Amino acid sequence: MYKRRLTRQLYDALFRDVYNSRANTGEVNEIEVNPFQPYAGRVIGTVHVRRLDVFGQSVYDTLRQARNWFERTANNLHANTREGIIRRQFLLFKEGDLVDPEMLRDNERLLRTTPIFHDARILVVPRPGSRMFVDVFVITQDVWSLLPGGGFGGFNNFSLILDQRNFRGVAHQVYNRFSYNGTIPGQKFEYQGRYAIPYVNVLGLKTFVTAQADILHLRDIKQQSFKLYRPFLTPDTKYAGALELNHTRLNSLYYDNLDSARFINLSYNFLDLWFGRSFRINVGSPDAQTRTRLVVAARVTRYDYIDRPTVSADSNQLYQNSRTGLFSFGISQRRYVRDVLIYGYGRTEDVPVGNLFSVVVGVDNAELGERMYSGLNFSRGQYFRKAGYFYGLMNVGGFYRTRGIEQGVFSFIGNYFSPLHKTGWGNMRHFVTSRLTYGRERFNNEYIVLSGRDGIGINTDALRGTKRLTMGYENVLFSKLNIVGFRVAIISFANFGLVNNPGRSLWRGPVYQGYGLGLRIRNENLTFNSFQIRVSYFPNIPNNSSLFRYQVEAFPTLRFRDFDIAAPEIVPYR
Repeated sequence: MYKRRLTRQLYDALFRDVYNSRANTGEVNEIEVNPFQPYAGRVIGTVHVRRLDVFGQSVYDTLRQARNWFERTANNLHANTREGIIRRQFLLFKEGDLVDPEMLRDNERLLRTTPIFHDARILVVPRPGSRMFVDVFVITQDVWSLLPGGGFGGFNNFSLILDQRNFRGVAHQVYNRFSYNGTIPGQKFEYQGRYAIPYVNVLGLKTFVTAQADILHLRDIKQQSFKLYRPFLTPDTKYAGALELNHTRLNSLYYDNLDSARFINLSYNFLDLWFGRSFRINVGSPDAQTRTRLVVAARVTRYDYIDRPTVSADSNQLYQNSRTGLFSFGISQRRYVRDVLIYGYGRTEDVPVGNLFSVVVGVDNAELGERMYSGLNFSRGQYFRKAGYFYGLMNVGGFYRTRGIEQGVFSFIGNYFSPLHKTGWGNMRHFVTSRLTYGRERFNNEYIVLSGRDGIGINTDALRGTKRLTMGYENVLFSKLNIVGFRVAIISFANFGLVNNPGRSLWRGPVYQGYGLGLRIRNENLTFNSFQIRVSYFPNIPNNSSLFRYQVEAFPTLRFRDFDIAAPEIVPYR
């Protein structure tokens, strides 16, 4: 195509190295090397903050320029995160500190995982003529923060969305969604809003506490909530916790049994408070000691129902008033390796590797009587350069009364993705997932489904029960196609699932199946989800009116499961 000017321009418009130089030079693939280690113990002199344009430049190639009028205009309209905000709220170090290689690497990862940044990099540069001082360069690249959206089906049916992820460069998120539908009875106007402040700075102190307030005024749910939370951001984070308050009213789908359903009105107040402390423990090799922590945490939750169905010992037990206290202790060992083209489309991704083991015990002062709780959690992830990434998570837990176990659950999750394979059409990965959930003595209206993304890719009420097994395979080809910054991945998948009811073996049910092909499209410089176009074939789904399904839908960015210990929790039944 380069033999003719017109075809050359067409090629340049559609194809280019959209994945930066990282996938080719191997810079990110040196996953076990900490680039800050040679400077350990030296004094940080000057900290320079370099903020790149949203489009064109890259943290691995800062000399790149915007290629067209659209990118240049968008860069001029976007307000980059203010330098003072980055220094005061996002950096774990300051001038005069000693270089801590692990801390710098964690800080780089922290910047990358913050939603307002597309990518980030930290460089340590020796100061000429000095063996004591080094300078640190912090390079950040924002995502395009303003996302308008909505739909118009006439003046009687329309919606408007305004989502600003980085209001005026101060990192605040302001989300508003308005909609009107005059064609249905009841509530015609709907509203959804959120205001979030990441890593609140109080009197110059870096708290790393996020504050968030939400309002929902939808047809089926009304909710007001407020939350303060601080996770264990790095292994060196000593304290973590959260406080959440909300009031909720909703019209919920209730299953009288596995074959009939109706809507019920619920209203309740909810309180959730937890606090945790981590301690460094000296076990294993010196390298392991720097990343291993003993974590203890306590949690209190409270549900107070205002409106609900009648609760008795054999019906509607889910809607009990309850006050639950949980305590956990566990060992967490985690570090991160860098790679590209896993769940992202060219940005640097930090893959967690390590182990997590925790024990949770507690008491539930429920309306129908006090009961004890205990649970175990174990997970492990390992990255093999030539074999790929393996992850496994096992949970078991349940409540106990004098008559035996109640609401017991066993679950296992396994994930795998292959090394990146280079082909003439682009780079390719293979993904394999498995998920087993088994409930024991669950309440009469509890069930799990074999639908959605946790199932086989189809939404139907016919696939529900108390135990479930899913297996899935997906092939993703990250093509070289780039259309105005939107990167295209070609996917193919095959999903299989079993689900069954109490008293019946899981293995006696039919193996439900789903197969398909599609395109997944994303611009990493924008804040909204990927969207995908998919054609699926479901040969044996009950009450399925069509064997083939054609879908155009939003696809949220997938996240890795980490090995940090958070709030003590009851093993979820889902």
